[in-house]
Amino acid sequence: MKQRSSYVCQECGVLSSQWAGQCQDCGAWNTLSEVAQPHGSGRKSSRQGFSGTQSTVQTLDQVPFQREERRSTGLSELDRVLGGGLVEGSVVLIGGDPGIGKSTLLLQAMTCLAAHEQALYITGEESLPQVAMRGRRLDLPLERLQVMAEVSVERILETAQRLKPSVMVIDSIQTVHTELLQAAPGGVSQLRESAAILTRFAKQQATTLILVGHVTKEGALAGPRVLEHMVDAVLYFEGEQDSRYRMIRAVKNRFGAVNELGIFAMTDKGLREIANPSAIFLSRSAEAISGSLVMVTREGSRPLLVEIQALVDQSAGSMRRVAVGLDANRLGMLLAVLHRHGGVSCAGQDVFVNAVGGVKIAETGADLAVILAVVSSLKGLPVAHDMIVFGEIGLSGEIRPVANGQERLREARKHGFRRAIIPKANAPRSADREGMEIHAVGTLQEALERL
Repeated sequence: MKQRSSYVCQECGVLSSQWAGQCQDCGAWNTLSEVAQPHGSGRKSSRQGFSGTQSTVQTLDQVPFQREERRSTGLSELDRVLGGGLVEGSVVLIGGDPGIGKSTLLLQAMTCLAAHEQALYITGEESLPQVAMRGRRLDLPLERLQVMAEVSVERILETAQRLKPSVMVIDSIQTVHTELLQAAPGGVSQLRESAAILTRFAKQQATTLILVGHVTKEGALAGPRVLEHMVDAVLYFEGEQDSRYRMIRAVKNRFGAVNELGIFAMTDKGLREIANPSAIFLSRSAEAISGSLVMVTREGSRPLLVEIQALVDQSAGSMRRVAVGLDANRLGMLLAVLHRHGGVSCAGQDVFVNAVGGVKIAETGADLAVILAVVSSLKGLPVAHDMIVFGEIGLSGEIRPVANGQERLREARKHGFRRAIIPKANAPRSADREGMEIHAVGTLQEALERL
């Protein structure tokens, strides 16, 4: 059959009829690769719906309501991030750095699921003896989990049609390929087509599908962005290689809240859940020291206590502004607000700010804690051990309220904190303070006076 050639950009996935050194769509250089396809490409008709029947038009109130049934993975932290467990027919994409623990986490979850339902683990990167060796090292029950080493989408679906698993893992999506395309596995066209075929199968057969994805050196999921649009949930596995703690975060979830966070500890027997995550971020020194205080952040549906450390030192050359776990651009803005509305200048000083424990804080509720930690370090003023701080700072020096202020205070009380500097709009009624000494402030100048 006569072949026709087209060229696909490995960065953005756009198709072109002829090769060029630069992609006309995204501007990337030397990313166009040839893809040869026969006429008709062999695709099945897309006129059918996910149920496998002819698509029809109906009003939304005519669609039968089906309450989503959740399957527990046996790991409560993973269930939390998924929104309560796995949903039948859903497709979940998990990404993370090499060696972070993706395969370990899924092997633990799949052995738990295999105890009471059909579960199929497909590996395209490791041999079956390697997978079995890991399972034995982790002391997992391996007798019921079905495994297969395969990279062909067609053979994977043929096996899945025969076994009819309730849950299926493919590790990883970058290694599989479909025979409909001649592009190499891992290319944009192969990733997009393979994921589309597997997703269609999962929806039609009500099979829960979990895909493992590689990440680029920038930390984003490798492959076309359309891959994340196809799936129902996107989870990122985070953590420093030299730290024993791992965090899994939902950045997309059609069946639950985004930005939910699950925390694990890596041990010689696999990943162990952290029931009280605030405790791991509060390993503080016995004495109060300058530049260190505790804030209450909120990750998904859970408040977390995180220690914020700051170090202000005389600069030997050009001034440095370094933020670890926090937004470096926002740090520069906060230092400008501190100078203008707080009367405290860090000119000629290096400023380093760190969120202890490797946690990444994206919310603006950390603003007040960062500012007070910087002032504490600059002035050499230790902050009381039993004080917590949270609040957003505006450009005019006002202290803005944050969401779920009462819940944050309850979490702080539970861990023994008895004093707090918080936004005035988050101040509880006197009856709700439960013995806490709360300083409600409306401006940055008031907060500095309270410190």
